Amino acid sequence: MAQSAPQPQKISLGPGFWPVTIAIIVWSVASGIWIAVSPLDYMVPAASQNISDRGNDIDFLFRFMSIFANAIMSAVVVYIIYFAIVFRRRRDEPASSIGIQIHDAPKLELWWSILPTLLVILIAAMSIRVWALIQFGNGAPALSVEAIGHQFKYEFRYPGLNGSVWDEMHLPAGRQVRVLISSADVLHSFWVPEFRLKADTVPGLVQNLNFTPQKTGTYLIECTEFCGLNHSLMWGKLVVDPPDKFDAWLAAQKAKAASAGATIPVSKGNVQAGAALFSQKCSACHTLGGFADKRVGPGLGAIFTDSSHPMLVDGDSVSPEHVEALVTAGYNGGANGVMPSAQQNGLSGQDVANVSAFLASRK
Repeated sequence: MAQSAPQPQKISLGPGFWPVTIAIIVWSVASGIWIAVSPLDYMVPAASQNISDRGNDIDFLFRFMSIFANAIMSAVVVYIIYFAIVFRRRRDEPASSIGIQIHDAPKLELWWSILPTLLVILIAAMSIRVWALIQFGNGAPALSVEAIGHQFKYEFRYPGLNGSVWDEMHLPAGRQVRVLISSADVLHSFWVPEFRLKADTVPGLVQNLNFTPQKTGTYLIECTEFCGLNHSLMWGKLVVDPPDKFDAWLAAQKAKAASAGATIPVSKGNVQAGAALFSQKCSACHTLGGFADKRVGPGLGAIFTDSSHPMLVDGDSVSPEHVEALVTAGYNGGANGVMPSAQQNGLSGQDVANVSAFLASRK
């Protein structure tokens, strides 16, 4: 007589399995609703203030991922604890005993492969959408601004502005902007926490950040890449203005740049004012001794008559006009040293003439 096939043994999951499962579901649903609707300000800065459109996109993605991550983590942790208790080795069982063996559950294995795969694909699609909006925007931007990292400052260049703005970036609220990020020397980072935007500034590489500021205010720009001894001092401000106020600010910057660009002859410089400016702006790097009396740069005490100082650092001969041009433009020699421009130093054309007149008065 043919023998019947052995019937699979039904394994008990323990008396508390379904109550524990229901508790996990209730907790996951309740905590998921709380994550979806509660303010996130206690976790990320200014989450409820609608500061930028890309920030809102990133916060939504963060909430979506957190809901599922919380549910998965809760199920895994609670089931591990539950099954460790239910299937523990009893005191009357030998130490070599083998616990309950559970295998061959094709339906369960199929679904725990399909569902996570679909979830990962959905999260990837949502992430790519946000990334594309940050990289390319929603079309042509109303304003493009260059942000350039220096040791240890941020330089901002605006269209139509003959010159740069340092450490304080202004943007108009309600207009899409594109920030083109690069570096003049080493690796830096451009990070505005409230906007959820961050990009490394890399020499020779231009990166895009496209977004629309939506709330006026002043926000911190931070460098998060170690870039040298004064890395901790490298920070700036992002000021979001109402559109009319931004337009007025940009017009004022253009007028200021046009005024600063006018060269004033050394003969119209004030020696006493130049001496005060030299003490304030130049003495950190230069002394009034001879050429060899170096601090950071050479001594400038007799720059026009010192035979050991035949030319300037940029290769020009020593003359009042060339000194004025060097102080105005500044110098970036990389490892050979950096001298800030007149704009970086906050010097007007008259200030440059005063400093040059003071140096020319030294014999």
